[in-house]
Amino acid sequence: MRGALRASALLLAFAPLLLLPALTQADRGTRTRVGAVKVGVLEPTSGPDASAGRDARNGARLAADIVNGEFPELALPLAGRPGLPGLGGARLTLVQADTKGAPRTGAGEAQRLVTGQGVVALTGAYQSAVTAAASERAERLKVPFVNGDSSSTALTERGLGYFFRTGPSDLTYGRTFFSLIEDRRAAGVPISSVGILHIDNQYGDDGAAITRQLARQHGLTVAADVGYPADSTDLVPYVRQVRAGKPDALFVLSYTTDALLLQKAFTGLGYLPPAVLGYGGGFADPAFVAGPARAAGARGFLRRTAWSAELAARNPTARKVAETFAARFGAPMTENSARAFTAVMTLAVAIDQARSTDPEKIRSALRTVTLSGRQLIMQPWDSVRFDAHGQNTGARGVVEQFVDGGWSVVYPNDLRSRQVVWPISALRDPRRPAVSAGK
Repeated sequence: MRGALRASALLLAFAPLLLLPALTQADRGTRTRVGAVKVGVLEPTSGPDASAGRDARNGARLAADIVNGEFPELALPLAGRPGLPGLGGARLTLVQADTKGAPRTGAGEAQRLVTGQGVVALTGAYQSAVTAAASERAERLKVPFVNGDSSSTALTERGLGYFFRTGPSDLTYGRTFFSLIEDRRAAGVPISSVGILHIDNQYGDDGAAITRQLARQHGLTVAADVGYPADSTDLVPYVRQVRAGKPDALFVLSYTTDALLLQKAFTGLGYLPPAVLGYGGGFADPAFVAGPARAAGARGFLRRTAWSAELAARNPTARKVAETFAARFGAPMTENSARAFTAVMTLAVAIDQARSTDPEKIRSALRTVTLSGRQLIMQPWDSVRFDAHGQNTGARGVVEQFVDGGWSVVYPNDLRSRQVVWPISALRDPRRPAVSAGK
């Protein structure tokens, strides 16, 4: 009996020490440490948009590496010491999932990551339709979803309480495009009508609606408004419809496969509108201009972008991040990878400020998180600060043109590295003069 009592006393004495390993995995709210914080990354790493999905996934991976202390020399939030200081140095662990570019798959993978893998937040998922489905599932699960790489304006108009977007919407991008058009009109370019060619899905349909709205506001006629099925293998019939409308500028909403089909259709028909303005998507994929033939087919095209390699090169931190990305993954950083990088960095800051792995506390932190332009690689963004709808009010876009084998910033004028060439034919036929930005 006496031996049993002594053993019980020893057990009680050492109980706190026996519990210590378990306590170190608990939430910061109990003043203890956690070993790792899991975040789910949804991207299409197979299917027609796999190259863009892998690029975005790599951007997310680099952000996690920086948080986990691999590049302490970078002047970025949470760089400098390993892990999340608000959670005792916990590592940020990314759990990857392939959406295959399908909304149903994206929603199912969101469910699996939360209920089966224990992620406390989600990010991704490139295509707006997939993001819509996955974020609605996250809403039901009451888990924050921070999106960086989908631009459909409708995503932040659904009244969701757990959805946040760091990147610009198509409304922001569209306003930049139409501001460029007004700049060209002021320079003497005759622009009275626009055309719209778009994929028939959430990204394309929403972007087309925004473009129609902005065209009306700027007193422009929509001379052609043509949608095409997502599984199209030939865009010639649709480009013929555009050509019949004779627009002075053509807006395009496409992903990589159909953006390449568009090049073929233009070449096959011997037709080119005065200006082609791409809302990202396929225009943001390096595959769009890979090789001499594609580069020639894209010459003079314009695209909107939330991140520019040219602008990044002007900022020491952004330049270093881009160089680190290229060395790590053997490919240049792009808008897709930069947007995913920024979404993960923003989410990591919010988790750190929440000092918790509780999704509700992380959501509360996201509502108040603020990152200044100096803390971002996304020049010329003002900040990351979310409004009541979850949209970052500090996101901005610029317009680039593909000239001399590369993309150059041509608008806004205070950021440009060269003057915009309009019409495209002035680039492809040197005998035709362009109206320069200086006139």
